[in-house]
Parts: sequence; structure tokens; C-alpha cells
Amino acid sequence: MICCLNPDCSNPLNPNGKKFCQSCSTPLVSLLRNRFRVIRVLSDEGGFGRTYLSEDVDKLNERCVIKQLAPKFQGTWSQKKAMELFAEEAQRLQDLGEHPQIPTLIAYFEQDGCLYLVQQFINGENLLKELQQRKAYNARDIQSILLDLLPILKFIHDRKIIHRDIKPENIIRNKNDGRLSLIDFGSSKQFTAKVQQKSGTSIGSHGYSPLEQIRDGKAFPASDLFGVGATCFHLLTGNSPFQLWMESGYAWVSNWREYLQSPLNPELDFVIDKLLKKDIHERYQSAEEVLRDLTPKQLLALPPAGKSSGKLPPTKAPALPKSYPLLRILILVSAFILLFGFSESWYKNFRRIQTSLVSRLIQHNSPGKNDAILSQISLGKVSLTNTLQGHENSVLSVAISPDGKTIASSGSDRTIKLWNLATGKLISSLNGHFQQVNVVVISPDGKLLVSASDDNTIKIWNLATRKQIRTLMGHSDSVHALAISADSETLVTGSDDNTIKIWDLATGEQIRTLAGHTFWVRSVAISPDGVILASGSFDKTIKIWNLAKGYPIRTLEGNSQTVTTVAISPNGKTLASAGRDRTIKLWNLATGRELRTLAGHGNTVTSVAFSADGKIVASGSRDRTIKLWNTATGEEILTLAGHTNTVTSVTFTPDRKTLVSGSEDNTIKIWRLSE
Repeated sequence: MICCLNPDCSNPLNPNGKKFCQSCSTPLVSLLRNRFRVIRVLSDEGGFGRTYLSEDVDKLNERCVIKQLAPKFQGTWSQKKAMELFAEEAQRLQDLGEHPQIPTLIAYFEQDGCLYLVQQFINGENLLKELQQRKAYNARDIQSILLDLLPILKFIHDRKIIHRDIKPENIIRNKNDGRLSLIDFGSSKQFTAKVQQKSGTSIGSHGYSPLEQIRDGKAFPASDLFGVGATCFHLLTGNSPFQLWMESGYAWVSNWREYLQSPLNPELDFVIDKLLKKDIHERYQSAEEVLRDLTPKQLLALPPAGKSSGKLPPTKAPALPKSYPLLRILILVSAFILLFGFSESWYKNFRRIQTSLVSRLIQHNSPGKNDAILSQISLGKVSLTNTLQGHENSVLSVAISPDGKTIASSGSDRTIKLWNLATGKLISSLNGHFQQVNVVVISPDGKLLVSASDDNTIKIWNLATRKQIRTLMGHSDSVHALAISADSETLVTGSDDNTIKIWDLATGEQIRTLAGHTFWVRSVAISPDGVILASGSFDKTIKIWNLAKGYPIRTLEGNSQTVTTVAISPNGKTLASAGRDRTIKLWNLATGRELRTLAGHGNTVTSVAFSADGKIVASGSRDRTIKLWNTATGEEILTLAGHTNTVTSVTFTPDRKTLVSGSEDNTIKIWRLSE
């Protein structure tokens, strides 16, 4: 189908091959800017344009959102103001750069008298639609929303940007990881409600925007925080602040508790009441203030995980047929085509199919080159031996015990699961975190399991008894990175508070904090001798530290995009890093010199791991594949295509014969490497 770009067209969808819209006779555009294919209308902006769901043909038809500005009142103040706001939104997105909870700006251009803004598509539903499905949220849900949303506001406020339209419709829960994303940074639709006013223009939505914004057209960080409070009120009570504003203006903020079905705990009651203060001077002035009031008290007040009645519905991966002989044949054919280097389209057509076998992909181009590869790595094929299903949502991390018998996994369903690697049977589920568990590791002595979560805490568990030993609190934001020294004495954690903390694993005592990154720390690795610590960050750098003394040795800046993962080889000589530039870089750990770049993934690389002998690097990606690489030559050995969503984590067993992967398709896959 071809979508008509006339914002007034009543029936914009047309069959392929048509030159003119069948409804309004407007010439049809197959590709905007020869790159973007418009699929359908997402929303109508009241004559000023529309928002469309589209595909980016330059990025393998990756979904994106296109906002169109086509004002009717040419040459008027209305048109000028609308264009100004539209350009401001593009500039804001550009200034904010790449933040995982804010849509990234892809393009901004003019075509055929209209302005277009292209941004990242967030696959999920906004909180208003979620409310309509769920009917009610409880205090625990509001706690999670505040802890997820407030750091985004801190991020934009630190960059002198005020959103000015915080409301449930502009907050989307990502189906892939459950995190919230904030959208709509000053688009023309925010302007349409007051389009005729030439001065003191108010931007925002009545009921969600505070008095100083609606009456005076002035907005501050505290103005956005009023919108946060109004959003929480709406989700808790089901009552729309807009409807209440229509009936009685701002009177409802003084008696907001009367709309509650049951009283809140004192801590959350205090926070929401201060968010909703009509007088800006009585309101919270920054997101940090809210977090300070919210976090220490609320962490202790929350009920144990699993007892909430407001559990979010799980995101299920598409079901795949278990036994179809013809399908199996087609899979083998697709692998054969990949083996001999046919077109990329074959891979695209087959990569979503769950496979039970991936054939050998080493290219036989020249005998000498091939002999060099095979002399070091003699993989024949990889077979998918088991798929473990038990997590209700995305699997975010997998780890293997030193004896190679147990898999630990964690996910956005807030649980940690232990599995028997040989049989695939679920051994136990550990509950303790009240938000998603981002990462798990097992100590080299096999005695302890450590987990880290979006609830800002690290938990230490006895792996044999499966009992929680202690909780480490010290980070002020989500913890995404864990590493344990080879002697099982030191724990290193990395957080979205931009810091790294070093702990005594036996006592839980915090030894020191390393500050140097300017953005989220998402990966840490310790050298086998326990001397060197490497950390990767969204600030696009890798930092090398002296672990014992805590001082920085050097900063590696060869990454053009954010660094998502780092790993150190078993011999301690090579560092692997990867990120959003879709490559894996290998570095000399001692000198910081870049050795080589491994390129082949079609999307962000999320995880890397060395085999026990250091000869193979495995990488998982948002392109849904796993690749195995020869570390000595940089050659790609195999591509494993079996997951139906982002591969979040990969790890080898100590004997190098098995690879385990976790994915946002809610599964764990066990791959057998034949030699």
C-alpha cells in the first residue's frame, strides 16, 4: 500500500502502483527523500500535518516515525509559529543525541512545501492506552514509573531543555525491555490549542501543565514535574486531569486525595502532593529532589517482589511451529545459500525462523588463508541443542557456573532463574529485586551469585542454598554492569549514575568509587590477574583503571558510538569492546593500541565473550544473530540465526564446547560447538 501525504485526505491508503490518490487525487510519493516509505497514519495533527509510521529503506526497512508539518495558513503568524516549534523539536532531539529512552533524530528536511521530521520508532504503547487496558495502577507501579521517568527528565533538564507536555500519551513503555521512553519534544500539535494567540503562547496540555505554563507561557524544570505528578494521579485514579480542569480549573490539585480508591503510603503521598503544588515555589524544583525523597524511603516501604496485584502483562515472543518437515528443509536450504555467499535478502527472509541447525560458514576462497584459520579453529558446525523457556519477558543476562553445570539468567520479569545446563530443567527462581534484573554473574569459586537491577541495588546470593546473603546499596541509578575478580574477593559494579564502585565481596563493604565517565557505565571487566579494570560507557569511551589503587591508566576513544559491552581475554592481553557502531574492536590491553575491527552485524552489538582458550570471540546483536570470530585473524567463522529478537547476552562454558545466549524473545538457547 502507498500512503497519501495530503494531511486532509480522508482515506490515505492506496494500492501499490497508483500514481494519484484514489480519494483526493494528490500525487503519491513512493519514497520520501528517496529513503523513507510511509506505511500508514499514526495520528492527525489538526490540519497542520500528520504523524506516520514509516520504513527506512537505507536501514533494511527499519521502522521509524515521520512527523509532517503542512500548515494551511500560509504566510500567517500561525504558520510561522508552527514552523518555529517544529524546528525547535528537531533541534531538541539533535541536542539530546542518542539516549535509549528518547527517540533519536534520523532526519529533518523539506519536500513539496512540507517539513518532515524523522525519528526513531519506539515499539510499545503509551501509558494512556496501558491504563485503558489495565484500569488501575497501584503504589508499586507508580514507584517504578517515577524511578524510570525521573532520570530522563534529569537528563533533559541538565541540557537546559524543558519538555513542557508531560502526560500519559507522551510516555511509551517499550515492549522490548519494559522501560519508559519520553516522546514529543515540542511538536506543532502542542501549538494547535493556542494557535491564534500571538503573545504569551502556552505550550502544553490543560490539566497536565501547571498554572505558570498555561497562564504566562513560562516553563521551568518544576513545570515538567507538575506534569509528572498529574500523570501519576491519572494512572492511580483513572480520572483525567484535563476533564477535571475543564470542570473546575486547578481546584482538583488541592483535593487530589479524594479521588483515590485507597490511601497511599505516607512516603508516596508526600511525593505526589509536592509534585502537584499549584504554586511553583512550593513544588519540587528538580528531578533529583524527587529522587532523593523517593528512593531511600520507598525502597524500604515496597512489598516483596511478586506480591503486587498490578503486574504488567508479559510481552510474549511469537510462537513458532515445533515440527514441520518442509520448514526444516527450507531452513537447511537457507543455510546452504548463506554458506556460498548469496544475496543478503535470503538471510533477511530466513533469520526470523527458529533454527535447529546452522551450517558451517567458513568461506573457501584461498587454500593458504583457509589453512591458517583451520589450524587455530577447527569448528565444523554448531547445533542448537536446547531452548529454555521460563522467563515471562526479555532475558537480559546469562552466566555459567565454573563447573559448567548451571546456567543463571535474569530478565525484565524481575526474576533470576537457575537451570541445569545438561537437561535444560529449571532448578529454581530467585525473587528479591522489585525492578528488572539487568545482569547476573557467578563468582569464579562457584559459591556466590550476584545480581544487579534497575532498583539501584546489587544482591548477593548463596548459589548452593539459593538464599539471599545481603543487598548492596550505594548507586543512585540503575546498575547494569558486574564483574568479579578471579580470586572471588572483589566485586565491581557499573551504573547509570556514571560511576563504578568497588566492593569487598565477602563483607559487602564499599571500598571506593571511580568517577570519570560522563554518561552511563554499561559494562565492566577485570583482567585475570586482578590488576586491570576496563569499563565501557555511553559517553563513547573505554577507560582502563588500576583496580587496586583506583586510578585511571588511559582512555580509549576509538569508538564513534556508545560502548555497550567490554570483555578481557583469558590471557589478559586483549580487550574486546562493542557498541552501537555495529562493530567489535580488539585492543592491546597493555598499550591501548587498536588491533583490529570486526564488522558484520547489521545492528547494535549488545554482548561479547571470549572462549576459555581465547581463540574465539562471540558477539550478540540487535540484528538477532550471534557471530563467532577468530581473534587471531579477525575472520568471521559462523553466524547463528535462531533468536527472534535482540540477543542480549552470550557466554561460553569453561570447556569451550557450549555457547549459551539470552534474548529479548524471552528464551535462552544452548548451542553445541562441534570440532
